[in-house]
Amino acid sequence: MPGKQLSRREEEQLMKEAGRLPPGQSLTQKFPVLHYGPVPEIDITTWRLSVFGEVENETSWTWDAFRHIPTVTLTTDIHCVTRWSMFDTTWEGPRFRDFVDLFGVKPGAKFVIAHAPHGFTANLPLDVMLEDDVLLAWKYNGDLLDPAHGFPVRTLVPQRYFWKSVKWLTRLEFSSDDQPGFWEQAGYHNEGKPWEEQRTQRS
Repeated sequence: MPGKQLSRREEEQLMKEAGRLPPGQSLTQKFPVLHYGPVPEIDITTWRLSVFGEVENETSWTWDAFRHIPTVTLTTDIHCVTRWSMFDTTWEGPRFRDFVDLFGVKPGAKFVIAHAPHGFTANLPLDVMLEDDVLLAWKYNGDLLDPAHGFPVRTLVPQRYFWKSVKWLTRLEFSSDDQPGFWEQAGYHNEGKPWEEQRTQRS
């Protein structure tokens, strides 16, 4: 007989006991849709992902070219600042640290600012983006990203609250200076570490 399906509370308790649920978080068994503004209408025939700033070669990729970049598959937990957590989510895309080898980063680059439609940005130190579990994800659970979750490409930065994983990615800016993003300018914490509950600037 198949095993009994755990309730949300039962699964949450298991995650707590395993030390996988950050403080102040609750487990969700669904994938909530949260973002600022409407879901943008992406024309995949004209979409480009561009890199600029403190890079050796400013470059852009069409959707077809981007999908030919070698990928990895990663299973990881994700945590939203709105207090939900999901466990064992599976993503696929180029590893960010490998992606930067395609164009080269200048020594002066210290921060990465991810850009998306509606003027949305999010900032992180370059050394955070170069961690092993950071992807430019274009698949979730084996399928292309749903439009509400960032199709065609989003950053995936599991060690930060999920607003730092930018949906509908269009540009990556490499900068010598930190540039607080949309939510950071609105009072969210600049680092956003779930295990330290860095939710707001007062955290």
